[in-house]
Amino acid sequence: MSEWYAVRCVFQWERAAGAPFEERITLWRAAGPAEAVEVAQREAARYAEENDVTHRHLAQAYALGEAGELGSGAEVFPARDSPLEPQGYVTTYFDTGTEHQADLEP
Repeated sequence: MSEWYAVRCVFQWERAAGAPFEERITLWRAAGPAEAVEVAQREAARYAEENDVTHRHLAQAYALGEAGELGSGAEVFPARDSPLEPQGYVTTYFDTGTEHQADLEP
């Protein structure tokens, strides 16, 4: 029986230190997480070649369940455990000052 998996792969856009990174999350139907990662890694290699980026060979899978569970608002990747306080967590992982983002008022 196959389930849906979200797989995050990491790419680097230039082959130099300080170059921008991309975390790309794709969806795959697979019999298990190992198969989902295998299929995602093959696709990631094609994506890297077509876009002249470096695939950093990191792949993390997250089981989404049966197709009926997918839809608007479905969680596609899990949270991580961290001992950091909220602001430290956000600053460490998401708001380091080097992201390509638009700042929004809370």
